[in-house]
Amino acid sequence: MSSPATTAFRPTPRPAGDPPPSAPRLRTPRRHTAGRRPRRSVLLTVLTGLVLLYALVPLLWLAVSATKTQEGLAGSSGLWFGGDFALWDNISTTFTYNDGVFTRWLLNTLLYVGLGAGGATFLAVLGGYALAKFDFPGKRAVFAVVIGAVAVPGTALAVPTFLMFSGMGLTDTPWAVVIPSLISPFGLYLMWVFATEAIPTELMEAARIDGAGEVRTFFQVGLPLLAPGIVTVLLFTMVATWNNYFLPLIMLKDPDWFPLTLGLNSWNAQAATAGGEAVFNLVITGSLITVLPLIAAFLLLQKYWQSGLAAGSVKE
Repeated sequence: MSSPATTAFRPTPRPAGDPPPSAPRLRTPRRHTAGRRPRRSVLLTVLTGLVLLYALVPLLWLAVSATKTQEGLAGSSGLWFGGDFALWDNISTTFTYNDGVFTRWLLNTLLYVGLGAGGATFLAVLGGYALAKFDFPGKRAVFAVVIGAVAVPGTALAVPTFLMFSGMGLTDTPWAVVIPSLISPFGLYLMWVFATEAIPTELMEAARIDGAGEVRTFFQVGLPLLAPGIVTVLLFTMVATWNNYFLPLIMLKDPDWFPLTLGLNSWNAQAATAGGEAVFNLVITGSLITVLPLIAAFLLLQKYWQSGLAAGSVKE
């Protein structure tokens, strides 16, 4: 005789003639057969090609036009080379024209980028780390202020900024360009989002248990993990400072403190002045020299800033 426990767990017999129960079917992932390519979107391909043309045609025109003389610019097609290849002569003349002021403008731009973009990145990293990993009263209000600052265009703050710096006697000095460049609301928001996902709270707590202070925890634990986000913010702030035109225009009068954007515009405006010399070939060559550092920076740091942009896009 079987025990009560055995009887309770005995399976119910299936009536005769009933088909056996089928096992649950699992959906297998779709695989592409050999020799069969995945389906492509014609519309997406066309749109991508149009965006590529939109980005590359101006660069092509700039590179081709930089090889022409002043006379060759008016006597040849814009997207093809002229009779004389004058690229090296144009580069040499660009750096020696008007007592070599182009070199001064280039150094000024490097100064503004080094202090402005570098300082903005450092402040964004500090602020983003603190906002992501520390709780304090008024944090939601700070978030609202940061989002609002991102939505405000820089040109809307140009006149109040000029009046404030004029009252302090800082206009027509490098500080009038560097200090406003230190504020990057978008960089702060990006570092806030990146630090929230990139730095595990458990890792910070482990460092504190081991006796590390907050400063040491930030520099030895948090900062290495923030490297992709730092590079991304640095690239954005560097491009914004390098291409900044409106702020130096209202802040600076001395040509010795002009950045490249303002200096090349002054060369371009010479042709419209009485007795001014037209140097459009030097303007184009200087513009080509100006964009080369930005292209090199993006190509060299591509893998870092792409991973920084993708931070927080996938929820674990």
